[in-house]
Amino acid sequence: MMQIPAARIHFAEEDRRELVRRFDEILESGQLTLGKYGREFESEFARCAGTEYAVAVSSGTSALEIILRALDIEGWSVVVPTNTFFATAASVVHAGGRVIFADVGDNLCLDAEALRRAIAPDTRAVIVVHIGGAIPPQIAEIEEICRERGLFLVEDAAHAHGSTLDGRRAGALGKAAAFSFYPTKVLTSAEGGMITTDDEGLYQRATVFRDQGKAGFHGNVHVEMGYNWRMSELHAAVGLAQLARLEGAIAERRRIARIYDQGLGEIGGVTPLALPAEVGSNYYKYVAFLADGIDRASLKGRLKEGYGVSLSGEVYELPCHLQPIFKGRCHVGGGGLARAEDLCRRHICLPVFVGMTEEQAGYVLDSLKEAL
Repeated sequence: MMQIPAARIHFAEEDRRELVRRFDEILESGQLTLGKYGREFESEFARCAGTEYAVAVSSGTSALEIILRALDIEGWSVVVPTNTFFATAASVVHAGGRVIFADVGDNLCLDAEALRRAIAPDTRAVIVVHIGGAIPPQIAEIEEICRERGLFLVEDAAHAHGSTLDGRRAGALGKAAAFSFYPTKVLTSAEGGMITTDDEGLYQRATVFRDQGKAGFHGNVHVEMGYNWRMSELHAAVGLAQLARLEGAIAERRRIARIYDQGLGEIGGVTPLALPAEVGSNYYKYVAFLADGIDRASLKGRLKEGYGVSLSGEVYELPCHLQPIFKGRCHVGGGGLARAEDLCRRHICLPVFVGMTEEQAGYVLDSLKEAL
């Protein structure tokens, strides 16, 4: 019986050796934060995303909150798809805004018509989440809605490093975007995040917010209600090493996804999430939907115990409006959230990681077929 993990973090041997050298250089220099590796990581990531600016921060969560603070959403509402991670909605609350949850489309991402119904007179911004690494095609309509209403469009691109839509890269589609470098992501810095934007004013404010709201690194005059959201030089060095291999990592994930696409066509009871040709997903997650009547928890248990196959975590198991912490804190847009509840309840994510072999992918498919 093979053992297939839900995810696997990969660092090439030569990268590990080079990181030891860089760590020694950083430690000897005494500059452990906001130094040359942080600046280089920002520059290279901005180039990758196709934006003018990038700001390295401590997490994807802090990236979102900084963006929202820089957009002055305190006292305003922000529309958020209910199918997202806790941090997307929590960042609005922490920045002083009011969350309005909207329903999603069949691709698990914000639905344009649901957005129209959710917008309130005090709405200032909309957050689009690129679930599983796929930029939703409906973002073009969402962009138009935001232009019509004078709303800021923010990308939660935590899953979408290197993903594209019609050649446009994640991180360059809205006013600003937030990326996460949590260990399971396609690109990791161990912990960390990044803001991308073409707006110089937002960029300048973001650099102030991340460093305790100080007007300058060497001074002690505070001009914004900031926080310690800095990225260390050690984390930036790790991120740079991973960024250099991003395209190769995406190619490996896409290779496994093609195997799953073909194999799932021969398995009853499970249907892959269909992605149009213009969507260039990085396959942070490979999403498929179970037929009604199949119990996800039982299936996952059978796969792990009987076949050694661990499915990846859902995106997401429970929509935000059903999370206990948000009850009474947030509002629901018109039309309800039934589609999100249905899709969150019955999707699974097959394991995808760098170094995964065709044999392993085939074993996952065979095991899934037998378990179903």
